[in-house]
Amino acid sequence: MSGVFDSCFTTPGKMMPLDEARQILRDSITPVCPPKKLNLRQCCGKVLAEDVIAQQNVPPHDNSAMDGYAVCFEDLNPDGETTLPVSARIAAGHPLDRAAQKGEALRIFTGAPIPKGCDTVVMQENATEKDGFVTFPAGAAPKKGSNFRKLGEDIKTGDVILEKGRKLRAADIGICASINQTELSVYAPLRIAVFSTGDEIKDLGQDLPEGCVYDINRYTVMSMLESLGCVVTDLGILPDNLDTITRALKEAAPHHDMLFTSGGVSLGEEDHVKAAVSALGRINFWRIAIKPGRPIALGEIGDTPFLGLPGNPVATLVTFMTIARPMICGLSGRTDQSTPIYKIPAAFELNHKGGRYEWQRAYLKQTETGPVVELFHTTGSGILTSMVKTDGLIEISEKARHIQPGDLVDFIPYSEVSQ
Repeated sequence: MSGVFDSCFTTPGKMMPLDEARQILRDSITPVCPPKKLNLRQCCGKVLAEDVIAQQNVPPHDNSAMDGYAVCFEDLNPDGETTLPVSARIAAGHPLDRAAQKGEALRIFTGAPIPKGCDTVVMQENATEKDGFVTFPAGAAPKKGSNFRKLGEDIKTGDVILEKGRKLRAADIGICASINQTELSVYAPLRIAVFSTGDEIKDLGQDLPEGCVYDINRYTVMSMLESLGCVVTDLGILPDNLDTITRALKEAAPHHDMLFTSGGVSLGEEDHVKAAVSALGRINFWRIAIKPGRPIALGEIGDTPFLGLPGNPVATLVTFMTIARPMICGLSGRTDQSTPIYKIPAAFELNHKGGRYEWQRAYLKQTETGPVVELFHTTGSGILTSMVKTDGLIEISEKARHIQPGDLVDFIPYSEVSQ
């Protein structure tokens, strides 16, 4: 993994535009985990390491899309009723042992193979059967091929049905089952060690002395990482002691694909985390033109990347979703690294200074003309309830100056950046 962040360490001290930072990440990050074969049932949520190529057609034969009668379209009278003898019954899994003859109808059920000689299925709701004959009204089958599913209509042999880098969902597992794909090559999950530092930080269940706070960020970060499919090691809260922090990072680095923390590492601070990472490898800061968020610390210990996010709870979550998540997706082998954005009308007015990207917390409101987004009433980086009571982030471009009601704004749903 050595050199993953090589291009990250050439940035000058000026504020880096967000688009530039995103481009560096896209160009720099490559998968770091080895592929492995897993049984299909174990693959949901994993990242595909090889294209899946169909070795057979789906459906494997012509079949009926519904219960009805298989006929030859030419036998149907377009101007009046048609009556045909019903000469056979075809159920799913029980194909007819002969070709169909002109002038006959075959009772057929959904999914049953359609014999040669038939090219149309009349749905049973448009048919009346009596004494071995079936009668169809004019227009019972509006066109040739009605209710007829052709061999290979969904998938043809040789089709690439899933591409490398896709995070597999339930529907993907189903489509692999349809072509008898019993196992897949997927990337092993990223192994990430997470820790906090600070004598003022206390773990849950401990007493809270005056001047101290509970460790929020470690729990939110670990939860976000696990929702992305990572295997997380909790290193806990490391005391403010250089030797202890250095030893912990040195021991963890060889066994993990990334080291992750928030707070305690900032431009110009002589803190122990910064000193420990620098002593074991190297560290740099990206001063990205964004709000919320202070400089983001990037480094390496040996071949293992180190990432330090801002310490305020909201800033931690926002920069995780918009900066760290694309990085983690790339290291995991995913190709969908970009932050998903939707255009939604604004239900607010906002003046923006410009010159930097800004993320505002917002919630969706349903109106008679569709959804709109409304800003949360506070912008404080320490108000974590603002992330609980909203639905996503509005991304405001560095070029934006004024937003008024009805303008389309870029909306990032939390649900889209938590998986």
